[in-house]
Amino acid sequence: MKVKQTKYMRLSGLEPLILNENSNFINVGERTNVAGSRKFLRLIKEEKFDEALDIARHQVDGGAQIVDINMDDGLIDGKEAMVRFLNLIAAEPDICRVPMMIDSSKWEIIEAGLQVVQGKCVVNSISLKEGEEKFIWEATQIKRYGAAVIVMAFDEVGQADNYERRIEIAKRSYDILVNKVNFPSEDIIFDLNIFPVATGMDEHRKNAIDFIEATRWVRQNLENVSVSGGVSNVSFSFRGNNTVREAMHSVFLYYAIQAGMNMGIVNPAMLEVYDDIPKDLLEHIEDVILDRRDDATERLLDFAETVKGTSKEKTVDLSWRENPLQERITHALVKGIDAFIIEDVEQARQEATKPIEVIEGHLMIGMNVVGDLFGAGKMFLPQVVKSARVMKKAVGYLNPFIEAEKGEEQQALGKILMATVKGDVHDIGKNIVSVVLGCNNYEIVDLGVMVPPEKIIETAKRENVDAIGLSGLITPSLDEMVYLAKEMERQNLDLPLLIGGATTSKAHTAVKIDTQYKNAVVHVNDASRAVTVVGDLLNKKTSNTYVAKLKKDYDEFRTKFLKRGKEKSYISINEARKRKYKIDWNSTEIVKPKELGIQTLEQLSLKELVPFIDWSPFFRSWDLHGKFPDILSDKIVGEQASVLYNEAQEMIKEIIAKQLLKPKAVFGLFEANTINEDDISIKKKGIEVAVFRTLRQQLKKREGIPNIALSDFVAPEESKKTDYMGAFCVGIFGAQELAESYKVQEDDYNAIMAQAIADRFAEAFAEYLHKQIRTKHWGYASDETLSNDELIKENYKGIRPAPGYPACPDHLEKDTIWSLLDVENKIGVQLTESKAMWPAAAVSGYYFANKEAKYFGLGKITDDQLTDYANRKGITKAKARKWLHPNLAE
Repeated sequence: MKVKQTKYMRLSGLEPLILNENSNFINVGERTNVAGSRKFLRLIKEEKFDEALDIARHQVDGGAQIVDINMDDGLIDGKEAMVRFLNLIAAEPDICRVPMMIDSSKWEIIEAGLQVVQGKCVVNSISLKEGEEKFIWEATQIKRYGAAVIVMAFDEVGQADNYERRIEIAKRSYDILVNKVNFPSEDIIFDLNIFPVATGMDEHRKNAIDFIEATRWVRQNLENVSVSGGVSNVSFSFRGNNTVREAMHSVFLYYAIQAGMNMGIVNPAMLEVYDDIPKDLLEHIEDVILDRRDDATERLLDFAETVKGTSKEKTVDLSWRENPLQERITHALVKGIDAFIIEDVEQARQEATKPIEVIEGHLMIGMNVVGDLFGAGKMFLPQVVKSARVMKKAVGYLNPFIEAEKGEEQQALGKILMATVKGDVHDIGKNIVSVVLGCNNYEIVDLGVMVPPEKIIETAKRENVDAIGLSGLITPSLDEMVYLAKEMERQNLDLPLLIGGATTSKAHTAVKIDTQYKNAVVHVNDASRAVTVVGDLLNKKTSNTYVAKLKKDYDEFRTKFLKRGKEKSYISINEARKRKYKIDWNSTEIVKPKELGIQTLEQLSLKELVPFIDWSPFFRSWDLHGKFPDILSDKIVGEQASVLYNEAQEMIKEIIAKQLLKPKAVFGLFEANTINEDDISIKKKGIEVAVFRTLRQQLKKREGIPNIALSDFVAPEESKKTDYMGAFCVGIFGAQELAESYKVQEDDYNAIMAQAIADRFAEAFAEYLHKQIRTKHWGYASDETLSNDELIKENYKGIRPAPGYPACPDHLEKDTIWSLLDVENKIGVQLTESKAMWPAAAVSGYYFANKEAKYFGLGKITDDQLTDYANRKGITKAKARKWLHPNLAE
């Protein structure tokens, strides 16, 4: 009988690395990874490859037996960077003596690395995520290059997150690789997904033990394979407490190695010697890792507080704790440090006659400093929101003591009602303004989103507020604000009305809202102005003068604005159609999509979207203005922008690790032709299933300059050519719940951060999906190689305009997208009565592929097009006016 011979993985740089039963745990160095090391990313971006080599050298000197290299970042050419770095490593014997791990989610980068790497390397990674065909093809290529491979426990359904799914995917992957690809079993490494424990969620309790037991099963049942993983993930819940994290890594590895884990990514500096872990800490951690007690998480969380700040890696400057009490409280508020605020506030309470005096004295002295620094431009909005978090924690602690003394009230400067208007779901800006006003001793009554006008007025009366702040992002919200102003006038209210939000403007406020209400109406375009404006409005001594000046300013602005509008000339809709954008449909290329029909996408990892994030709008939402990444080194806001960016990265890591946000998308590609000049007929197998109505520019232009409509970019029916068009909707689910979880903890800073990140993910998802459409599903630009910077600049072929935006301002067209794609049933994104999308972090629109398609602004249209458009849509002219009035030439 032939005895089976155990085969061992053999890797090499200049020197061989053989994994056998006598091998110790193989440590993979991770710092040469642009996604995991900000320093390494910066050096690669700045093309300081010599310094980047020093990081690799440090990894090897520190004991790394394999060096993981990842160049996946939207702002660098990953392929070029990978090749260049590997070629440089090949000339450094002290580095290239160990094997390399080529780490990328992009096949072109992996293959470029395989073509130049020295010795026998490891590819990180492949999986069944996109099906067996792609998995087999990539494995076959890797085999031809003679490399080993990491196989992720991921299939078409999603990531393996329990014991059964881990072994199911590992067994299936192994059988395909060994039996179909004839891949050497000893060159297979399984990454069985290490997820965080002690998150507070019951479904995460078994994350560690399931990995350990799945490792045991894989090593016993799948011949010759290895098991790896990213060890730091297991301790993600204890970011900031390195003492606990180090001990958790050691305990996890202690049991995982016994089960058969023989390699992994772990920072040696973040490991404690197992035997050196204090016994009480060890017991608490083992209870969590091995899921030995129902209350293991709560016990470890409580115990972790007793060992905070004792890490050997980081020391924190606590010299300010030696200062007098008021200085300590002011420092905590200015710096946003809440770790000691309760003990300081308690000391202040003990020294005060009444607990209210702590708020009116110590805390307000500190917040006045915050307000002065903010007003002077020496503090920025993110810092102020952090200050508010400390203030709320302090006030929350004092409130029970205040309530115990009857009749005692803190005197606020005023009470402000804040609401996002009916039909609108966006509230990041409103929340920021609320926090800033709260920091300045204003009481806030926040009614949330989608608030009907009758509720706003009824609450304002009942709560006896001093002013009302309205927020809105979409165009129909402007009508709601006008209606509310009229109703406040009808009911003879005398409260100032503050207007804010992305679609609002001084022009709309002056022309449409101010004329409907005799009292003060003021447009507040950013949070930094809110305090000054509210202060002026509520100052009893000077408010009458301020309001009179405001009314006069808006009256003068309105006169100039209306006069300016009349200076422009417009042509009739029929004349505009004669001047349409003309494409030669006999010669232009029409590419038939590779995949017609409707598809959904619900198993995408947020990791895939990170490289597509456009960060500049993120900073603008925090009132930090500048283009990313230059804003990080800006002389004025650079320091705060860097702090904000780094904290956003930390939250993104946590969101991804704990799967706190869920991306979903639906898209469809269809046959299409333009009909009746401005309509686009959507067809399935030649049968019309929907019609998109487009609007055409009517501004009179010089000869030869076209008046464009989106329909110009689709072949007309009379051309006898079948053209194509697409539609899509992407949504990020879970942001509201995540934000609320922070608000419950009085943490407005992270609540706003969560919403801002969700918005960035939604836009990134739309960008990611558009690229997939161009290069894969439609395939009209299959050879596209654009950086994220180029994507942000829209340097691609084709466009993805969205209803409600400049080229197609009618939000009603979303109804057609929702009906065509069955959006709500397929992915759960809903439309409010004002056609806002819920969840708020969502993007929808169209796909056009013609190389001449371009973005444009509709501008103003005349009454004849409004009538024509209403007739084409089959709605009343009044309804069409309601949705398009901002675009009407008065």
